[in-house]
Amino acid sequence: MMKSLQPCPSSPNCVSTQASDQGHGIVPYRYQKTLAGAKEALKTIVANFPRAKLVEEDEAYLHYEFTSLLLRFVDDVEFVFDDDMKTIHFRSASRTGYSDLGVNRRRMEEIRAVIEGRL
Repeated sequence: MMKSLQPCPSSPNCVSTQASDQGHGIVPYRYQKTLAGAKEALKTIVANFPRAKLVEEDEAYLHYEFTSLLLRFVDDVEFVFDDDMKTIHFRSASRTGYSDLGVNRRRMEEIRAVIEGRL
């Protein structure tokens, strides 16, 4: 049973592959490797991002905290692996504040650009 992601709040500081509206929706990542291989590859890539800390992990789930450099705002980034569909769903959301000026969406697209072809 795949862990589900919390829905995004109405504020524009969250993106999720499971959101249906344009403001919050984002395309999931796809992978070809085994679940374990894809998870390890993703962990290696995310570990190279500044101020990313893995706080929870299970077989098909990763939860990171990203802390901003100046104001120490924390964003929660969760990845859920759907091995049947070879898809990684994710949600990236700011813990505080209203607008994130597109930071969460940009980060998830940066990760997408790095992992392209490596999963």
